[in-house]
Amino acid sequence: MAIERINPSTLGKPSGFSHAVRADNVVYLAGQTALDASGHIVEGGILTQFRQAMTNLLTALEAAGGSPQNLVDVTIYLLDIPDYQANGREIGKIWRELAGTEYPAMAGIGVTSLWQPEALIEIQAVAHL
Repeated sequence: MAIERINPSTLGKPSGFSHAVRADNVVYLAGQTALDASGHIVEGGILTQFRQAMTNLLTALEAAGGSPQNLVDVTIYLLDIPDYQANGREIGKIWRELAGTEYPAMAGIGVTSLWQPEALIEIQAVAHL
């Protein structure tokens, strides 16, 4: 089995992980927070951070040769589930804008903290090419 570690130059340089690992026709996407190109969490609430985290995830997926339609499993880690739920309609609009209307298996998990203290959300996924 061929294994390729993929780290797009447009995402921050990873330390101790790869943004994506492609094993044959499966791509494992590392958790992405709302880091911008300068390595800082974008300011704003859950909508701004969801958009940035999702954009980062899709950037890694594209670098691995995939597209949003290849996503089969997405896990969203959240600091504030009620805030995410209250913004569900807008989050859905952002999802459809970035990833279309084909939905993978998904889970939303409440956590007490994420790696970057300013992060409100982290998105991890698996894709099948």
